[in-house]
Amino acid sequence: MLARGLEPDFPADALAQLDAIHHAPAAPRDTRDLRALAWCSIDNDDSRDLDQLSVADRVDGGTKLLVAIADVDALVPRGTPIDDHARTNTTSVYTAARVFPMLPEKLSTDLTSLNEGVERLAIVTEMVVDADGLVTASDIYRARVVNRAKLAYDRVAAWLDGDAPVPPGVAAVPGLDDNLRLQERAARALRRQRHEHGALSLETVQARPVFDGDALADLRGDRGNRAKELIEDLMVAANGVSARFLAARNFPSLRRVLRSPERWQRIVDLANELGAKLPATADARALEGFLEARRAAAPERFAELSLAVIKLLGRGEYAVVQGAGRSDGHFGLAVRDYTHSTAPNRRYPDVITQRLLKAALAGGPVPYSADDLRALAARCTAQEDNATKVERQVRKSAAALLLAGRVGERFDAFVSGASDKGTWVHVDHPAAEGKLVRGEHGLDVGDRVRVELVSVDVERGFVDFVRVAHA
Repeated sequence: MLARGLEPDFPADALAQLDAIHHAPAAPRDTRDLRALAWCSIDNDDSRDLDQLSVADRVDGGTKLLVAIADVDALVPRGTPIDDHARTNTTSVYTAARVFPMLPEKLSTDLTSLNEGVERLAIVTEMVVDADGLVTASDIYRARVVNRAKLAYDRVAAWLDGDAPVPPGVAAVPGLDDNLRLQERAARALRRQRHEHGALSLETVQARPVFDGDALADLRGDRGNRAKELIEDLMVAANGVSARFLAARNFPSLRRVLRSPERWQRIVDLANELGAKLPATADARALEGFLEARRAAAPERFAELSLAVIKLLGRGEYAVVQGAGRSDGHFGLAVRDYTHSTAPNRRYPDVITQRLLKAALAGGPVPYSADDLRALAARCTAQEDNATKVERQVRKSAAALLLAGRVGERFDAFVSGASDKGTWVHVDHPAAEGKLVRGEHGLDVGDRVRVELVSVDVERGFVDFVRVAHA
């Protein structure tokens, strides 16, 4: 982390500021009281930094969705030592060994977290979604909220799929089961609308560490499910409302953009190898049609194809849009207006957006100059990239540790990266990536190969394979 300009520890002045914070702030006089609603959070089993809650209601013309985002700015004013540290790192860093939070845990897992059963200040995004998945009306305002149920993705997904009974946290809140199903129906309509415009049906598999006591036991692929999709759909919609809310008030915004794919021709070649044809120029709708066809034809290989396409799409970045100016949009999500606003406990761009929203609501001046925002956009992009590299480095060390006793074994793999710096392959058990040190000639992202593990270096995170045959 230090080598990449990230601070692993909070500085003394930030800790001194933290010592003086003893409780959540009082609500301003004009804050709405929404504490009686059946708010709930859905996150990972072990998540303690809860950024968002959601609830729904039936209204004329569709479904009213409310998304409440923790008011982090209320306890972390701009320019304070804690804010300076957050501005330095710009993100929490999640490694297999330890989480390095952007904000001190006294805040991120307590006073600025939307924990179950406690009153919190929030920025609420209200949306009316019709049967076609169009947002026909929206608003943003400040409110007091209470999380009635802290829920976990896997349990909610199993219940929605009909594979498990209603989770205890849902059953304990009258009407929450119906409310969650209402939320999911609206979320699915939002998703259909995006996919009709070319949003990509990619399946991301995150390698999550599994421990046996204090010992690392496995790196296991963590796949998507219906509950994760529900939250993703609500957050994408809320981020779009935030961007348009600021634009309507001639406020600048910090947009998350993903331009046309960096390696579209390789995506075309992958499709050709699988018997499909894509146009010569980047086309999100055509790519989505190809992905849906492959998911139906070979679901067991879809995660591999998704990872290959994600690598070929390239990285997103932050960019400033002034007022109603045009944004490059997000190719993968098929949305033009998209900011980051829904995770202020762990992403600094979301804190910036929150301050812009609060200033717009108060009718005050823009809290950042144009130069400030451009510099922050560049820094957030760079530090997010640095954090990703740190996370990958530690994950590789974890993989090397797990594979240390398996040198000489052979694995089915697929090429997950190819550049002038080398060729990398991904294996499933454990979910690990290593460098192909021999036999890489002629391979590109998405190719399947048979490899042999030849060496590991836990300290440096090296996992080296040689190619033995095509898979």
